[in-house]
Amino acid sequence: MAERSFAREVQDLKLGNGDIFHGEGILAITKALLQSGVGYVGGYQGAPISHLMDVLADAQDILGDLGVHFETSANEAAAAAMLSASVMYPIRGAVTWKSTAGTNVASDALSNLASGGVTGGALIVIGEDYGEGSSIMQERSHAFAMKSQIWLLDPRPNLESIVKAVEDGFELSEATNTPVMLEVRIRSCHVHGRFAAKDNKRPAFTMAQALENPRRDTNRIVLPPASYMHEKEKIEQRWPAAVSFIKARKLNEVFEGDIDDVGIILQGGMYNGVIRALQGFGLADVWGNTRIPLYVMNVTYPLIDDELIAFCQSKRAVLMVEEGQPDYIEQALHKVLRKADVPTKIYGKGELPIGGEYTAAVMAAGVRKFLTAAAPEVLPDHIRAPNDPSILAHDKIKALAEVVPARPPGFCTGCPERPIFAAMKLVEKDLGPHHVAADIGCHLFSILPPFNIGATTMGYGLGPASASAFNVKADKRSISIMGDGGFWHNGLSSGIGNAVYNQHDGVILVVDNHYTSATGGQDILSSRADNKSRSTNHPITEAVKGIGAKWVRQIDRTYDVGKMRDTLKEALTSTDKGPKVIVASSECMLNKQRRIKPLFNKAVKGGERVVRERFGVDEDVCTGDHACIRLSGCPSLSVKHTSDPLKDDPVAAIDNSCVGCGNCGEVAEAAVLCPSFYRADIIHNPTGFDQFMAKLRGGVIGFLQRRRDRRRLALV
Repeated sequence: MAERSFAREVQDLKLGNGDIFHGEGILAITKALLQSGVGYVGGYQGAPISHLMDVLADAQDILGDLGVHFETSANEAAAAAMLSASVMYPIRGAVTWKSTAGTNVASDALSNLASGGVTGGALIVIGEDYGEGSSIMQERSHAFAMKSQIWLLDPRPNLESIVKAVEDGFELSEATNTPVMLEVRIRSCHVHGRFAAKDNKRPAFTMAQALENPRRDTNRIVLPPASYMHEKEKIEQRWPAAVSFIKARKLNEVFEGDIDDVGIILQGGMYNGVIRALQGFGLADVWGNTRIPLYVMNVTYPLIDDELIAFCQSKRAVLMVEEGQPDYIEQALHKVLRKADVPTKIYGKGELPIGGEYTAAVMAAGVRKFLTAAAPEVLPDHIRAPNDPSILAHDKIKALAEVVPARPPGFCTGCPERPIFAAMKLVEKDLGPHHVAADIGCHLFSILPPFNIGATTMGYGLGPASASAFNVKADKRSISIMGDGGFWHNGLSSGIGNAVYNQHDGVILVVDNHYTSATGGQDILSSRADNKSRSTNHPITEAVKGIGAKWVRQIDRTYDVGKMRDTLKEALTSTDKGPKVIVASSECMLNKQRRIKPLFNKAVKGGERVVRERFGVDEDVCTGDHACIRLSGCPSLSVKHTSDPLKDDPVAAIDNSCVGCGNCGEVAEAAVLCPSFYRADIIHNPTGFDQFMAKLRGGVIGFLQRRRDRRRLALV
């Protein structure tokens, strides 16, 4: 069950020639693939292109009608390996994944693909996950393009440019026998706009035809002596062909301006930010008309030396806008201009930050700094003033930043992973701290308060592998964690298989929440859902046992904190040899709420009797020590002041965001904290019997309360 359904939006993929397509960038990319005659599509979900995979999944019927094969790949390496279909056959193929983490996983297949080259167009849609919204390490895809000599497109963030880049990417790939990367940042994925659609094309050469007419060319296979010739072919044939194609088709754009002695060179993806900055200085308008000339690199690799020289020759200074580090393009620009003996002064890193996302405020500050140094006369007087004009420099904004605490990510309300780490804290209290190897996924939030669990994280599904060096004789065992998504991504072989083979004695905890929740809730092999086009319901425990693990425990309800605690203790103290594997299963609460809320609301509206569980805290019983909050950290748990004069501290309280998972009460019971938690059943559309029982209970409770009040001592 994906985070969002595009069942309605994908109907627009059927639009034909001349129709106007309205929608998001990810929908536009899908439409562009169909217009380009793609033959097969694959990929692995991850920000910021998770929704692209969701769109493709929802559009399977449309893809099937066109004869396009689509599948969700096991990981990024599997997706990249799919492109081998374009090596021998004239079939256009496209795959997608999150970069740079995903590109790391895919690099083996990409290296082979780029070395031997392709016959059909091979397009890799890279979700560039860089900047403040990123969930991974801060790196760029540019290095991979340079390393393997894969051409890198970085279109301007509007639908027309993105669609054109997809179409150009396939043609560039075929013209140069080279795979092409199309880089889209989060704003490109979700930008809204429109473009004139074209008719969808059936693949000119289908996968069925390829199967029935097998081909082979040993010159395309990465095996000596052919592999020695591939490098020369890249440099002597493919690179010049790419440069010629890019120049002839004018893939890069020049926007002229009347202030022609300075200019800005920028990655295509930076265009909107640059125009916004110039607009703020009165040097551009909302339609993109600019007074400062722009050279927009919709292709950032390879660079086109002739175009760069022509743009810079008449200019005293240019600003190179290149987001991220290292400054590959800026260094190359210096080389190009120096070799051509062009004296134009280059500004770049320094005026703009060396690292970090180039947000609108950052871009405005950098462009202002450049123009102040290179052409101060073009700036209005109030902009040339020494003070920082950006909104971030406003005194009220600065004051706000000082009092508003940072908000790191955390577990959702009712998350089934929260009780797992509460149990681990209880075990830590009894057995002391252990080395905990964390992993990519929601469970990584355990490194933050209130749990403070986890020493390292090395990659998706690599939690157990990152603890392998701790397989030594000692009084304590290591604990490693991975999710079900990471397990099927590569954790089964690199984690469990490696631990079994090397007789690792540590504890491996697999968090099974029925989906790849961190990437948007897509189904996987172990999902409990019935998927009409995929094979699901394959238990993780069966896979673990099949690879040789002997000590395996399944917990089907993670909210049972006591059972979680006892199972962890057993694993850490067992005398059995080999890895101890615990599979802790409960459905992701976000996906569960997406699934049951529409059904619940429909039942209530239809007049059916429906019961909803809620939890609360009896403030008369609560002592105010807040241990429940420290061991849970649930966002629905808060504190409030009480009118009881004998209590100095505020008591615990549960707000209306509670989803009734029961974790707070379970933690309180397992930790032997207090009996202040209670469960209340809220009945919608109650029956006559429900109403009678409510009156009866209310009467009995009221009688007992009045009797207690009569017996209470009164202080006069």
